[in-house]
Amino acid sequence: MREKLQRLGGFLAGMIIPNIGAFIAWGLITALFIPTGWTPNEKFSELVGPMIVYLLPILIGYTGGKMINGVRGGVVGAAVTMGVIVGTDVPQFMGAMIMGPLGGWLIKLVDDALEDKIPVGFEMLINNFSAGILATIVALFGYVAMSPILTAISTFAGGAVDWLVSAKLLPLAAIVIEPAKVLFLNNALNHGVLAPLGVAAVEESGKAIHFLLETNPGPGLGLLVAFYVAGKGMLKESAPGSMIIHFLGGIHEIYFPYVLAHPIMILAMIAGGFAADLWFTLLNAGLVATPSPGSIFAYLAVIPKGQHFAVLTGVLIGAVVSFLVGAFILRVRPVREDEDEEEEVGGGAAAVPGLS
Repeated sequence: MREKLQRLGGFLAGMIIPNIGAFIAWGLITALFIPTGWTPNEKFSELVGPMIVYLLPILIGYTGGKMINGVRGGVVGAAVTMGVIVGTDVPQFMGAMIMGPLGGWLIKLVDDALEDKIPVGFEMLINNFSAGILATIVALFGYVAMSPILTAISTFAGGAVDWLVSAKLLPLAAIVIEPAKVLFLNNALNHGVLAPLGVAAVEESGKAIHFLLETNPGPGLGLLVAFYVAGKGMLKESAPGSMIIHFLGGIHEIYFPYVLAHPIMILAMIAGGFAADLWFTLLNAGLVATPSPGSIFAYLAVIPKGQHFAVLTGVLIGAVVSFLVGAFILRVRPVREDEDEEEEVGGGAAAVPGLS
């Protein structure tokens, strides 16, 4: 079981690591040009939405399909990913990581079944139509069947956080918030659940701890520092630039692929988030509004008078705990670069339990 989980983790990493550059490009555009960015630009900011909704999930879907059945699998994987993208209203990275490999695997089955049975001269015609027909069917399946499931997961995560907040179990909210964030449900949680609760709390007490739960840049910074100190390969080399985009630019999404590439690192995020939230709870910390984007500069702008020590120390605690746990994990169970490289060139089918 442990070996199968490691192989599955390596397969997931193979979908994410080759696309880190695209995530960084999106993060830079977002940090620079959104209305609350460094150099707001209405025209350039129009790139932000389409890139995170369409480009990045399609790249992941393509990579997942390619790992199973080469470029042909990648094309089908990208096409079927559109089914879950259109069927939901949140960025479908989780859906892409399911549908992309599924499309690649199914076209591999079709190709194996048709091998040596195609009449001479009809190879291109049959290959193109078989891929097109399969992509149509699976994309519709994703739209009709998978989209409601993925939407339900998003709704459940929001409801779970709402219950933890209502039950005054705020530190435990990190157990739900951090995994939900790396699946790109952060905006749904923040603006759909935490922000409305925070606004009501601000009206009563002038501050709200709810604004600190999802937006804290500390745990993400600690994770990236851990990859820089104890990681290797592309994840290590790209970590410094991602730190700037995340901590100073406030674009938390930039570190999500690092967790998806090595899923056990979610434990570091949960530990950092829990420690910071516990500190915020004990010191009754809060902000006056949602920091947007979630950078340290945005934090400084919405910290109420007398709360700087409580808030900034909580950010530091989150970073330190996340770093310590993340560095330990990377030392004990490092990212296996040799496996990732093999999968990237088309050997990914062997990395998925049950596929060969």
